[in-house]
Amino acid sequence: MKVRLEGITVLANDVAALANFYRSVIGFKTVIEEDHYVEFENSGVRLAICSKSLMAENTTQHHSFIEQRKGQAFELNFECDSPEAVRELFETFVSRGAVAITEPQSKSWGHTTGFFADPEGNIHSIFALNP
Repeated sequence: MKVRLEGITVLANDVAALANFYRSVIGFKTVIEEDHYVEFENSGVRLAICSKSLMAENTTQHHSFIEQRKGQAFELNFECDSPEAVRELFETFVSRGAVAITEPQSKSWGHTTGFFADPEGNIHSIFALNP
């Protein structure tokens, strides 16, 4: 049996704030927007945000949706065409409200990579292959 990854759903305490971040800072376009669920336009894998409270309701109050999360929940990786594009887009994201974690730097694994956080504290990377 073959399985295909269709989507990624990000759990959020504040769906509206997190969705606004991904629209305003990253530039994603919304295709569905409800109180407890937002889905973004994307090719390949569907990206959505769902409230922890709705998932708790859907799973008969499973403890993992009720407990307070501590630490990193997930990381998104955004690839750019060049190290210069990484630096430019990193500054754009930060100027729009992303929290700068690490300025773009050339890394030992052959990428120029910077890290920034969303409003719920998830840290994401923006990178490009070094020439």
